[in-house]
Amino acid sequence: MRLPRPWPSRRLRGPRSLAGQLFAMQVVLVAVVVAGCALFAYLSAQRQAAATARRQTTAVATAVADSPVVVAAARTKDPTAVLQPYTERLRRDAGVDFVVVMAPDGTRWTHPDPAAIGKTYLGHTGPALRGRIFPETYQGTLGPSARVVAPVHDPRQGGRITALVSAGITVETISEQLRDQVLAVLGVAAGALALGGLGTYVINARLRRHTHGMNAAELSRMHDYHQAALHAVREGLLMLDGQRRVALINDGGRELLGLSGDAVGLPVTELGLPQPLTEALLAPGPRVDELHLTAERVLVVNAAPVSGGERLGSVVTLRDHTELQALSGELDSVRGFAEALRSQAHEAANRLHTVVSLIELGRAEEAVDFATAELELAQALTDRVVGAVAEPVLAALLLGKAAQANERGVELVLTPDSRIDDGVLPPGLPARDLVTVLGNLIDNAIDAAAPPQERAAAVRVTARAAGGELLLCVADNGPGVAAGATEEIFRRGWSTKSGPGRGLGLALVRQAVRRNRGTLTLDPAPGGGARFTVRLPLHAPGGAPGGPRTTGGTR
Repeated sequence: MRLPRPWPSRRLRGPRSLAGQLFAMQVVLVAVVVAGCALFAYLSAQRQAAATARRQTTAVATAVADSPVVVAAARTKDPTAVLQPYTERLRRDAGVDFVVVMAPDGTRWTHPDPAAIGKTYLGHTGPALRGRIFPETYQGTLGPSARVVAPVHDPRQGGRITALVSAGITVETISEQLRDQVLAVLGVAAGALALGGLGTYVINARLRRHTHGMNAAELSRMHDYHQAALHAVREGLLMLDGQRRVALINDGGRELLGLSGDAVGLPVTELGLPQPLTEALLAPGPRVDELHLTAERVLVVNAAPVSGGERLGSVVTLRDHTELQALSGELDSVRGFAEALRSQAHEAANRLHTVVSLIELGRAEEAVDFATAELELAQALTDRVVGAVAEPVLAALLLGKAAQANERGVELVLTPDSRIDDGVLPPGLPARDLVTVLGNLIDNAIDAAAPPQERAAAVRVTARAAGGELLLCVADNGPGVAAGATEEIFRRGWSTKSGPGRGLGLALVRQAVRRNRGTLTLDPAPGGGARFTVRLPLHAPGGAPGGPRTTGGTR
């Protein structure tokens, strides 16, 4: 899933994109590095060529100076006749440009140019006459050359210097060799520059795709918008990577999931969420408006995978459905009241027809007795509820549920020890939560106790405020809860009835109890069936709210 860019596609002229800037910088850097390497290679090749020429000429000059042929020829009257063919053959074999053998006074006995034989050698000979082999670069008849001059010692004459040998390579020859090496270096440098430029282009093309062609200022602005949006949105936003770890979570997500501290980097399985919600976050496919329960909230979960050639993770949005669910419960209660009123109106019409018919038959006394008995029964129930429960919301709820139970053939009984005086319930205990708790418990008890069964169906309700706590107890004489299912019944989706919308009531009851720091217990009723007991504190001991807890008994 690709997120849209937060600005129009037509961009004003501005700084080059980040990828373009990096590309230009990298190309310049690669060019500088390659040029530096090429210059270093050229200088190294130049020094190496000069050193190689010096070693080569030194070896040739010393070899010729030590040759017995040269020593013997220096004793003759015509050394050129013996030495010219010898030195020329040696020059071609050794790869040097000249090998000159001369008399101690500098008169040439040999030379590549026969016309230069007999003429004076151009160069320095002083160090050689003193018995030292020395190199130099000098302008000779063949042009500038790197040469070495070595003395020839005659053992018969006590080691006296009888001749000098000079071997050299012209600078032009050295330059030709260097030119070949430079061309090779330039070829390698051009290849390196092309390869580096291609690699830089490929990397920056990928960077341009990932940054959508934005420059550094645009990326910084997008980051600022991103952070502001994360903190401003009340809905929860959760981003998971490919390994199902939290890559990003906003403040709303932490609040809705009840997370404390930094959850980024943690796997979903280590967030401490309910199992159904954890499974929904781990699922690979999309999720659309799924209801899930946490310890204190009802959440609407939407999830969509993020992919770009490979699985990158998923984006999850969370919306708080708790208040809407409570309003839905209140609406269900209102609908129940309306159904009860409709049923009572129907029954009242039937009774009225009965009274009229008795009067028409001349049985006025029986008509009065029938009408009075029905009125006394209804009034007695109303007086009992209103006298015991002064809280108007709970009183109205009990009267409505009593009518519903009566319509389904279930007797709803308010126990004699029930007592809630007006003004006892604190403002911090929402009437909406009381409707959620008591209404769902009574509905669950009516469903469990409703016929068909052998004995008369009954639901007993206790509502008492005393000792700093509100006690709400609902017991039925139905089949009860199977052993081992005590915790399971509070899970979303658990129900003994079939049909949509089932299995959420008891889970909402436990949520409401936890929100108000109360306790919820389940144990067998004295006459069979199940008994749910809720205890809610009317004030926080020591001014500090206690931690929520829910316990379950066994049947």
